[in-house]
Amino acid sequence: MSPLGGNGRDGWRAAAVAVLVGVLVLGGCGTPRSGVLGAAPTAPPPTLAPTGEPTPVPTPPSPTPPPPSGTDTAPRPSTATATGTRRPDTVTIELWYVRSGRLVPTRRTRPATVATSRLALDELAAGPTPAETATGMVTLLTGGVEVTRIVDGVATLGPVPLGGDPADRRLREAQVVWTLTQFPTVRQIRFSGGAPVGRADYPLLAPIVVTGPSVGDRVTAPLTVSGTADVFEATVSVRVLDAEGRQVAAGFGTASCGSGCRGAYRVVVTWRTAREQHGTIEVYEVSARDGARINAVIVPVLLGPHGS
Repeated sequence: MSPLGGNGRDGWRAAAVAVLVGVLVLGGCGTPRSGVLGAAPTAPPPTLAPTGEPTPVPTPPSPTPPPPSGTDTAPRPSTATATGTRRPDTVTIELWYVRSGRLVPTRRTRPATVATSRLALDELAAGPTPAETATGMVTLLTGGVEVTRIVDGVATLGPVPLGGDPADRRLREAQVVWTLTQFPTVRQIRFSGGAPVGRADYPLLAPIVVTGPSVGDRVTAPLTVSGTADVFEATVSVRVLDAEGRQVAAGFGTASCGSGCRGAYRVVVTWRTAREQHGTIEVYEVSARDGARINAVIVPVLLGPHGS
């Protein structure tokens, strides 16, 4: 009898089966190259530092050699903040002047300062530019008015001239209120010990107010004309005139509120001109009675040529 048990042929057959099973089992112990868990990594694992040994520290860069003799090595003033953000070199403020007994805005860009309220009052007292004066803008505020303190959003002012017509005095106060409350730290103004007042106490705006562009701006197409309005069916119309007074663009938009309430509007217009030239942005309301242009605001600008 064969030592494997049974007859010789059956014994050798059993032995062959056992060897084959062993090979399959041993093959299953290897790392698979594919399967339901995804492909196995083929790159070698990262080399780890031996236990108990410090991890190598990168060598610091060599110090920068000193500049050659005669080079300016004096430190230069930095305009960067602690977070690395560059401080602006200029600040743009909004000024509210008077035209035909109503408040109208314009802008000034000046060197940056932390005393923005003082800057705004000084610019307000300085009055409009010649181009702004040509559109009818005036100021009723004189120099010497200052903010003495700001507490809990209320800016207290020193003495403000009270002489003149009561309507002019109210407009003068309105100029100050609308100009200073553009700043996030100021919500109300206190005049000469009175109660704090805000913009809602001086609803002296024209039916259409244009906040952009401002008089004298250089503009290019497409141009967004923006502001606030209280007009019929909230519809605001815009047209662009070239240096010869020819209409080169027109458009209209709808304010966020209208016909008895004031809402914001934005109207985009575009034009094609071959050269830079003086022009006019006219923003107006179309009369519901006869279709005429009413409550028009004229903004002289410099029209940039197409593609500039």
